[in-house]
Amino acid sequence: MAEYIIEGGKRVEGEVTISGSKNASLPIIAATILNKGKTTLYNVPNIHDTQMMFEILKKIGGKIIKKNNKVIIDTSNIHMYEIPEELMRQMRSSVIIVGALIGRYKEAKFSYPGGCDI
Repeated sequence: MAEYIIEGGKRVEGEVTISGSKNASLPIIAATILNKGKTTLYNVPNIHDTQMMFEILKKIGGKIIKKNNKVIIDTSNIHMYEIPEELMRQMRSSVIIVGALIGRYKEAKFSYPGGCDI
């Protein structure tokens, strides 16, 4: 871990960019299915789990556009309620998308989620 050593007599100032939260982003990404249209999100972390959620949305008919610090998710053409097993097994939190599919289609088909063994 990095450390900062500050010796007195000098003012400390600067800026820090804080990345978005994975645990906040994943349920919001899943909830875009309920919107049945375009949703713009800002500051979504560019990590494996968010990328897998985007892949699931694309596979079931969603469209993802990334520009600078924003992601535009268009779910108006989502046409299926089955999450492909190969994507479902990429992470444990993929199961949160099931609730949105049930909310939109009143049913969902999915396998066991994957991710690390606990």
